[in-house]
Amino acid sequence: MMQYWLFKSEPSTWSWENQQAKGDAGEEWDGVRNYQARNFMRQMALGDRGFFYHSQKEKAIVGIVEVMALAHPDSTTDDPRWECVDIKAVCPVKMPVTLEMIKADPRLAEMVLVRNSRLSVQPVKPAEWNIICDMAGVTDI
Repeated sequence: MMQYWLFKSEPSTWSWENQQAKGDAGEEWDGVRNYQARNFMRQMALGDRGFFYHSQKEKAIVGIVEVMALAHPDSTTDDPRWECVDIKAVCPVKMPVTLEMIKADPRLAEMVLVRNSRLSVQPVKPAEWNIICDMAGVTDI
């Protein structure tokens, strides 16, 4: 069964445009130094889908990504504790879904993004995924 995730990035560090430019080659989701976020990446399966979220000023879901490589050592460190997955862009959303919009929808009140907005990699429940895809105008993924 497919699982769903949310990947947060500061656009000044790694933006949706950067991710899209990588095409089918995808990119390591490297630099994560939080045990909970790392453990979520260890749970990911090939083909799992995720929201690409711009943090900082924008605070919005701007794209859909797919997990294309299972958890492996993070190439940006020699510390064996840190692992990452590789993701590739699937499609942009038609309408960005802001954190404000998510917080305003009572159906999303229990979403990890609402309760722990600092976590850089987090799970998304299937019902939450469907609600946000509707809000974003994404229907064919």
